[in-house]
Amino acid sequence: MLLSDIKILDLTQLLPGPFCSKLLSDFGAEVIKIERPGIGDLARFFTPKKGSDAASFHHLNMSKKSLTLDLKSDEGRKIFLDLVKDCDVLLESSRPGTMEKMGIGYNKIRRVNPKIIYCSISAYGQTGPYREKAAHDLNIIGLSGILEMTGEYSRPPAIPGVQIADISSGLYACIAILLALMERKRKGVGQKIDISMLDSTISFLSIHAADFFASGELPQRGKGILTGGFACYNIYKTKDKRYMTLVGLEPHLWKEACLALGFESWITKQFDPHFQETMKEELRKLFSQRTMNEWINFLGRKNVCCEPVLNIQETFLHPQVIHTKIKSQVRYPKLGTIEGIDVPIKFSNIRTKKQRPAPLLGEYTCQALKKLGYKACAIQSLRDKKVI
Repeated sequence: MLLSDIKILDLTQLLPGPFCSKLLSDFGAEVIKIERPGIGDLARFFTPKKGSDAASFHHLNMSKKSLTLDLKSDEGRKIFLDLVKDCDVLLESSRPGTMEKMGIGYNKIRRVNPKIIYCSISAYGQTGPYREKAAHDLNIIGLSGILEMTGEYSRPPAIPGVQIADISSGLYACIAILLALMERKRKGVGQKIDISMLDSTISFLSIHAADFFASGELPQRGKGILTGGFACYNIYKTKDKRYMTLVGLEPHLWKEACLALGFESWITKQFDPHFQETMKEELRKLFSQRTMNEWINFLGRKNVCCEPVLNIQETFLHPQVIHTKIKSQVRYPKLGTIEGIDVPIKFSNIRTKKQRPAPLLGEYTCQALKKLGYKACAIQSLRDKKVI
């Protein structure tokens, strides 16, 4: 497999880091998940549960190996540095300065392994006035400007249904690690990667920021072309209180929509600000006359970008979603089948790893220590002292 010769030490928990290492694991990387003895990744405690761990934990950590280690102890750090000698990537998401205080910051690690790729994910990055501040996804999207633009005009900002900052920083970390691996292959050197959740999220503003830089006008929530202010890019409630998305950004698609819905006179008014409220109100009345399924049947045969707003259950029953096989299924010896999301990338010549169950807390610890030369009595001593 493409990354089968890559070994990753993953000190992260919750969502951003584990999402990154899962993507790398999907293409063959060996991921050794370092967890706190007796506690582990806090994501294990979420609900709903599958067995002793959260269902979401299983999804994010399939095929990984769990090694428990107290990195605040001298013996734990010694074991960790021994592991570093034989790994390619170190992924961590501690608050900036934490790794240095524990004696395993980048400068220490690169002396042990000069070719190491050391990737840090943090809320605000490793430098700057906010570097030591704690934050979660909602704080980050609030600062980024995205939250202010999300929701209806004259109503409070709406919390998005997915974690934008968490996922975007995990994606950028994955991209950065792959690029660093390419650079190491060319030049034989490792490096440090600084991933800021805030910067990752701000990068999603590309077109909105470009418009603001050009015009100086602040985007208003629910007023922009892509945020609900225009009839040609909006959501409409149906007779059965479901919703349909209607999009006609390109002139020919707007024309098709107008003809299909009986509003031929609107074809030239697509972006005219004077007609938007009238058009939206007329479309609200029209969509309220049929159920969601009736609209699907009526517009499905026409060249109109109009699709239903589905819940998750309906999404995974959709024929296109079934066809792409994006839903994964992993068989656990005691828990049965656990379902999740597969890799959303299709290659002609690269295959992904067949997923294995997520690890029990610390199940790889003894095996890893034996590889490092520890005897059974020494391992038991470490366990008694809660180092592992």
